[in-house]
Amino acid sequence: MSPNCKRFMRQTVDRPEIFQTGDRVQLTGPKGRLNTFTLSPGGKWGSHKGEILHDQIIGIPEGSVVTNSGGVEYLALKPLLTDFVLSMPRGANIIYPKDAGQIITQGDIFPGAKVVEAGVGSGGLASYLLRAIGKDGQLMSFEKREEFAQIAESNVVTELGQKPKNWSITVGALEQELPKKAKPGSVDRVVLDMLSPWNCIKEVSEALRPGGVLVVYVATVTQLSRVTQAIEQTSGYTAPVAQETMVRGWHVQGLAVRPEHRMIAHTGFLVFARRLAPNTVLPKFKTTRASKTQYSEEDLEIWTPEALGEPSASPKKIRKNVRKADAAKQAKLSKGGNNIEEN
Repeated sequence: MSPNCKRFMRQTVDRPEIFQTGDRVQLTGPKGRLNTFTLSPGGKWGSHKGEILHDQIIGIPEGSVVTNSGGVEYLALKPLLTDFVLSMPRGANIIYPKDAGQIITQGDIFPGAKVVEAGVGSGGLASYLLRAIGKDGQLMSFEKREEFAQIAESNVVTELGQKPKNWSITVGALEQELPKKAKPGSVDRVVLDMLSPWNCIKEVSEALRPGGVLVVYVATVTQLSRVTQAIEQTSGYTAPVAQETMVRGWHVQGLAVRPEHRMIAHTGFLVFARRLAPNTVLPKFKTTRASKTQYSEEDLEIWTPEALGEPSASPKKIRKNVRKADAAKQAKLSKGGNNIEEN
């Protein structure tokens, strides 16, 4: 390779806004449709309106406009993390960005925090958590299904370019594996996204330090009721606070200003509670809430995993997404390896 070419490679590595081989590019077409793919030398992307060569994009700064063979213009940008999370290969359903934002802020996920996450799903929330805790933090993810763990790891590596040294994935049930991985009172934050989070409150409580925050994401009202009562009955937390987040866009064009007809409404519920010091009894604060505190075996039955069901993609689709996520990871790692060799 010529000295000039090597110099160009070093310059592009130092300038992350320049598109390079192995980067993901997001093209926005005339009607606002997004198309995302990985750049490779000699590659092509096209539709019935014409083709764009990958070499047209490699070497130009993001935010540029490229024209296909049919004269149609596209805006080229690198996908944001939210774009990637919404389009990445999935095993389990993802936590949407609007909920991830609330988890990061109201869960007070800070740089250097030691965080436990279960389950890891498709790796979307793990990507947000890793950004929030920084290089000095630690994220321990737990996932029951090995294929979901594979997809999650590949997605995170694709997004970050490598597997972070401060991140681990353990395959197995949280209530069995957490005591082996975390000392009592050593965890700052716990985020649960699982079908039956009430089954592991005891183990989570032992690992979580006094003042630490427990965050639980559940999809249904019955799950919300059950996990809230489970937290209250441990007598080791502040009163749990439950909420949901809705996002409504607005159409703004001159004086034509109105709400969009569609909105991102219910995706799930979030429950927040803070760990009390050992042997602390929470004072009986005044409340106007009246609730049913007793429930029968029939009530419990409708909350079992068998009754709730576990929504999931078909085994065939999961295998396909494992291959797709792994291919994207290998492309990202190959890019990183080439940069190291040239430097």
